[in-house]
Amino acid sequence: MRPGGDARPVFAALGGVVEIGALNHAGTWKTSDTSVGDFLALTRDEVARIVAGVQAVGRFSDPVMAEAHELGYLRDHPVDVRPLLLWSAGVTLAPRGPRPSEDDLAYLEDPQVMRRMCRMGADLQLTCLLDGLVAAGVGAGVGLPEGTDEIASILRLACELVDGTGRNTPEGVFRMWRVAHLPGLLDPNAAAPEWVKAGHRAYDEELERLLTPM
Repeated sequence: MRPGGDARPVFAALGGVVEIGALNHAGTWKTSDTSVGDFLALTRDEVARIVAGVQAVGRFSDPVMAEAHELGYLRDHPVDVRPLLLWSAGVTLAPRGPRPSEDDLAYLEDPQVMRRMCRMGADLQLTCLLDGLVAAGVGAGVGLPEGTDEIASILRLACELVDGTGRNTPEGVFRMWRVAHLPGLLDPNAAAPEWVKAGHRAYDEELERLLTPM
């Protein structure tokens, strides 16, 4: 990746954060009670700061950011259980066919099941967001501490956005990311170029300093 690269993976994870945040904010874990538009209006400043930070970390051009915005994740849209199943990686249920059956949907729409999917989805999408941000910063050649300071700020905002109860913390997300993503990338036999590995090691060390207590 180089400046002006692909921002869509970051926006996809951010879209998951926003939709799950809207469900958690509604508090009933029912799609019929949830409005992404209302949630975005309530969190307009925080979302704007995150988007500006994403562009700074990845050195994304305005056309690339516009293309990412066209995905529609940060606009009002209906909340449906199917994307939530995707955001949570199907941990709660794996449909037998290519699409969930009516019985599957009835099960997934139970508020307790929805709440579990929100928890799993928050963990996964925050971790994917951090991974995408680090990859973008390393790929764009953004040095330290500029890149990591911005990422830490984005992560703090995103954790508050997805669940205002404090369940998700930047330290927790960092620890999940480090064990889920770094070992495979840093494996001596991995195909990643050495400059990418070196960049991720440097970002990991600096993020640890910023996000974990000494």
